[in-house]
Amino acid sequence: MKKLALHWRILIGMVLGVVFALIMTNFEWGKDFVSDWIKPFGTIFINSLKLIAIPLILAALIKGVSDLKDISKLSQMGGRTIGTYVVTTVIAVSIGLVLVNIVSPGKSISDETRTELVDGYTDSTNKYKETAKAQKETGPLQALEDLVPQNIFSAATSNRNMLQVIFFAVFFGIGLILIPEEKSKTVKSFFNGVNEVILKMVDLIMLAAPYGVFALLAALVVESPNADLFKALGWYAFTVVLGLLSMIGVYILIVIIFTKRSPASFLNGISPAQLLAFSTSSSAATLPVTMERVTEHLGVEEEVASFVLPVGATINMDGTSLYQAVAAVFIAQAFGMDLTLGTQLGIIATATLASIGSAAVPGAGMVMLVGVLGYAGIPEAGLALIFAVDRPLDMCRTVVNVTGDAAVSMVVAKSVDKLGDPKVKDWDDNYKG
Repeated sequence: MKKLALHWRILIGMVLGVVFALIMTNFEWGKDFVSDWIKPFGTIFINSLKLIAIPLILAALIKGVSDLKDISKLSQMGGRTIGTYVVTTVIAVSIGLVLVNIVSPGKSISDETRTELVDGYTDSTNKYKETAKAQKETGPLQALEDLVPQNIFSAATSNRNMLQVIFFAVFFGIGLILIPEEKSKTVKSFFNGVNEVILKMVDLIMLAAPYGVFALLAALVVESPNADLFKALGWYAFTVVLGLLSMIGVYILIVIIFTKRSPASFLNGISPAQLLAFSTSSSAATLPVTMERVTEHLGVEEEVASFVLPVGATINMDGTSLYQAVAAVFIAQAFGMDLTLGTQLGIIATATLASIGSAAVPGAGMVMLVGVLGYAGIPEAGLALIFAVDRPLDMCRTVVNVTGDAAVSMVVAKSVDKLGDPKVKDWDDNYKG
């Protein structure tokens, strides 16, 4: 098992988790056994990754910004990063709208199934509507106001405040650039050391990845809703997955055009992070692994990856934006509504803006979708139509989010001449002998 590449070990763990859960569902006590004795190990694995996300962002971003030695380089890299993320998001939403209009999955939903779904998920729908309502009542500059934390220690207590931590880290790094080198040397050495320690912790956590994803997938299978509902929503799920696969194809094309790297080297380099994203449904939890894979296996220098990837984990939600476009039109079709071209173009703008600053955690897409539905005048009760298949699709769209982060980091690195050859480190490089 140890001789296999990491992505193969993770994939085996995922398959065994699904098979084990399917076997357990045949026993009356099986679901409780998985929930009580297997699922906690998956939760521990996710928590261990989330545990180091904020320290990793702080250390890596401060190190990366201070290493630039020139603020103009930071503004150049920041502009290219955000610009590229916005472009890929617009492409993702456009792909989703084209596919959902061609396939028309909402027209296959019967009145009986629609009523059953709406009645069954009313409580969940109301929860997301209340959250979205609270966000809508804030002022137009609330997102900008929320960017600056009152207290960095308070901001660092939650992964949902990642943008605030990024702001502080960039600000701190700029401060290091502007003071004399002899005074900044000690501080930079400290954060360099912290960064190395965190990356080594990632290596150690990834040793448990096959077992963690086994537990996560087993729990997901035994807690899944009725299979009949999945069949009713099959065309919708097919449309979303087809769009997500198309978006991965776009990323591969971008990598080929702008970096001249082969699709195989890109996919092999990022595949463990993709599989982890699929298992955890969280870009934030996957961030430590994404940073390790991008720097060590794709050749992006740390000063670029430490800036582009944390920013991407918070504002690059291509997979989520694509799903919102498909879901909005699907719900409209299910209720017999015809959306005009103007409304669908508005969905592109709304979904793109909603993705910026969205929390990189499971379920954030639902809150964003409420805003998109409200813009298009689509009944918010239609959220209930997609709850039955939301979790597996959430897993798939997180894969796209992470893949997009990696692709953009390579493009930005190439544009500033910071894309080199991979430098792979084993988990015990500093332990042998």
